[in-house]
Parts: sequence; structure tokens; C-alpha cells
Amino acid sequence: MHDIFKKTYENKGPIGNWKNKIEGSITFPELTGKVSNRMFYKGQECINWSSNNYLGLANHPEVTKVEIETVNEWGGSYPMGSRMMTGETSYHKELERKLATFVNKEAAFVTNIGYQAMLSCIDALVDKNDIIIYDAECHACIVDGVRLHVGQHYAFSHNNVDALEQNLKRAEKRVDKTGGGILVITEGIFGIQGEQGKLKEIIALKASYNFRVMVDDAHGFGTMGHDGSGTGTEQGIQDHIDIYYSTFTKSMASMGAFITADSNVIDYLKYNMRSQIFSRTLPLLYVLGAIKRLDIMRNTPELRNKLWANTQELQTGFKNLGYDIGKTNSCVTPLYLSGDIVKAIHLVEKLRKDFSIFCSMVAYPVVPKKLALLRVIPTATHTKEDIEETLYAFSKPEVKSMAFTEEIKQQ
Repeated sequence: MHDIFKKTYENKGPIGNWKNKIEGSITFPELTGKVSNRMFYKGQECINWSSNNYLGLANHPEVTKVEIETVNEWGGSYPMGSRMMTGETSYHKELERKLATFVNKEAAFVTNIGYQAMLSCIDALVDKNDIIIYDAECHACIVDGVRLHVGQHYAFSHNNVDALEQNLKRAEKRVDKTGGGILVITEGIFGIQGEQGKLKEIIALKASYNFRVMVDDAHGFGTMGHDGSGTGTEQGIQDHIDIYYSTFTKSMASMGAFITADSNVIDYLKYNMRSQIFSRTLPLLYVLGAIKRLDIMRNTPELRNKLWANTQELQTGFKNLGYDIGKTNSCVTPLYLSGDIVKAIHLVEKLRKDFSIFCSMVAYPVVPKKLALLRVIPTATHTKEDIEETLYAFSKPEVKSMAFTEEIKQQ
């Protein structure tokens, strides 16, 4: 037997082992100032490409006004307790009605934290007789929810509908014996690669197999579809998604999340999601802020139009410079690097110090080993000058030489 703390000083994990080289820069950097297109890093103003403030609602004056008025009237903590006990308000229910209408579902359930809501939703929906099938590159909150499942679960290779179908075949054989059901989980937009999930093709499989579909659309809500109601709307299959989940931390630039489905499913989740029964409700500050943000999202299409204009200009510019942005068909813009992790770290530091460009590096375990990428997130607040300055920096030979080394080709 050994001390359980032994690992804390012998092996701090795949990211933690780099602590001495990256803490304060790659990990735990301090960005200061109001969340916007330009913020400060170590006292230097930088173009910020690392905040998921897609529509620029983080400091929208109408939102700020509502939030100040809410704090003045109710304080920052009201209501206290869980929704079930003492944390309910008419405003929570109003937000839920508006969200359900917007994403074309019968009912919604507003939750306090997105990560634990997803994890707890999965836990509540399935039992030992059920099978979960999920995309292998789903977000960590889904993976952790699957880990809680005491029954069988299968992962299918990323966006591979044929692989999903093979798993559906073996899952059906198993649930025929257990008497359980099948839950398929995928994402509307995969937040690292920027690819849309193949929702339309997955839904088509329902004609041949009996399963339910849950979609995490954290990056699609507010950005995708003709009205911003998400990737299901973009692909024309929103009505066929059984459970539609998203967060307030991306397009709404706030806190909290929501789950939508048929009313009987939402009623079940309200009384069975442990993360919501045994933790505090979302404070009114965030609820009333979300109502205003949703109103702006629905009635100000020019914000979404500006976001997409910036996205297209930036992605076209990167491609013209020879950068590999993968298969992204969303606002998420990855830049795949053909060098080792150390060179990627140096590239990020150079962009910040010499060109005032702040973007984040992504490496294992978020992506496979020996792979590194920069993730660039355009927003409606970015200007033409921001884009031009950024593309100029990435055009410089000293930057391209660090991004396009030949020593270690990524697998």
C-alpha cells in the first residue's frame, strides 16, 4: 500500500507535468479588462481570440443595465437553495418558456452549471439495462456522464455514421435481452475542430433503429441556423432531436445552461437530476440577464451576421496563407500545427509578445498525442483592423516557420 497522494508529486498528469513551463501563459493566463475584442495580458493590450463571446453580449449595454438593476433590487444571491426547495422564481419559468419556444421544443429546464447539468442529465436518463452510444470526440462533460453509467456504453469514431450504425446493431441485440433502451449522444458543433456533427445523417438512422438522440449544441446555439436557434435548425432536423442541450457560457457570454425536450421528459429530469436537486439554483442576476440576452439574440440578427462575416474573412485569410483549418464549418477556427508541443508553446508566446495576438493552444489530452493546434474564436466585436493585424502576424516568416516545421508531422 502507498500514500494516495504519491501521484501528486510523481506525476501531475499530461498537462500538469508541464506546469513549470506553461503556468501563467498557456495555462492559467490572466486576461484583464472587460471581455471584448481587445484585452490586456501582462499589461499589454492584445487582440483577444480566446473568448467564446460570439455575439458580443458579455458587456452589451442593455444587458449591463438589466444586471445592475437586478443587483440593486434583489442582490446578487437571490434566490438561495435548490430550485426544488427555495430557488424557484417566476423569472426562471419565463426564461424556460422563451427558450423552449426559441429552439422549438415543448419544455425547458434551466440549470445552474452546464458541465454538471450534462453529466447529471445522462445519469438520470439511463439505467443498467440501457446503452449509451456517443461520438468519441464529445466534450468532457459527456464523457464523464458516460463514465457514471453502470450499463454498457460504446464510442463511435468521430462523425462516422457507419461506425454509429454498427454500434446500433450490436446495441439492439443487447437491449433485446436486457429490456433497456439506446441513447445516442453527439454535438452540434465540436468545440475544438469546429465541425458540425452529422445530425441529419444520425436522425436518418431512426427510420431503421429504435433510439433517442441527445445533442450538446453549446457552440451552435446563437450562431447556427437562420435565426440562431442552433445546429439542428441549420441542418433542418431540430424537430427530430429528442433532447437539445446548450449553455449560456458561449453566445450568451454568461453562466448557466438549459435542457429542452418533450414536457414529460423535462418533468422527469426536474425531479431526478441530482446536480440540480442537491445544489443551488441559478441566481436571478443570471436569469434576468439571460432573458435580455435571448431577446437581443432573437431581435438583432446583425450581430450574428457580423460574427459570420468576421469568421469568413478570417478563415479565408488563414487558408490563403497556407494554414490548415481542418474541416471546420462553424465559427470555431482551429489552426493545426506541424511541430512539437514545445514549438507550439513558443509560437503562442511569440504571438502575444511580438504581435499582441492572444489565442489559445490546445494539446493532449484535449486532442490526440503529438497533435497541437491554436484555436481562434471570432466574435461580433472583432473589427476589420483586428483581422488584418492578425493575418499580418501569421503571414510573417518567423511565425510561419514555427507553425510549419518538418521535424514532427502530426498524426
